Amino acid sequence: MGELTLLLLRIAFLAVLWGFVFAVVYALRSDLFGQKVRRMPQPVAAAAAAAAPVAAPRPAVTAPESTPAAATRLVITSGAKEGLEIDLPEEQLTIGRSNESGLVIRDDYTSTHHARLLRWPEGWVIQDLDSTNGTFLDGVRVIVPTQVPLGATVKIGTTSFELRR
Repeated sequence: MGELTLLLLRIAFLAVLWGFVFAVVYALRSDLFGQKVRRMPQPVAAAAAAAAPVAAPRPAVTAPESTPAAATRLVITSGAKEGLEIDLPEEQLTIGRSNESGLVIRDDYTSTHHARLLRWPEGWVIQDLDSTNGTFLDGVRVIVPTQVPLGATVKIGTTSFELRR
């Protein structure tokens, strides 16, 4: 082999090795810090209301609206923290391995930023945050934000919980 061919093979080998090193660093970074969380799309009615002009103020006395009883507690039914009850916050609760999460679940099947519980006008909604092992509502994998009825079982990793009044 000529010297030029040998030099080109060495450079190609080094480029492949550095590519491998960068791939490993990227995989470790995404596992440690998670992926960027995407913003939830606004419901169509809320987007239309935001675009509509401001209407006259509503009267002080209004008829009571018929809304389903909202859950106020999260009860862990199985897993390492079985029996733990958490009062639900006003807007949202993040769930994952991260210390920044509102509900920290430390097991091998839970992602750093695994899921989010959001309060919508219709009730509580569970959103999977592109977790590796998925979030399940009554045994069905959650792909899009899905409403969580009272008493329905939500499973994240090895932990199951229910929303209750």
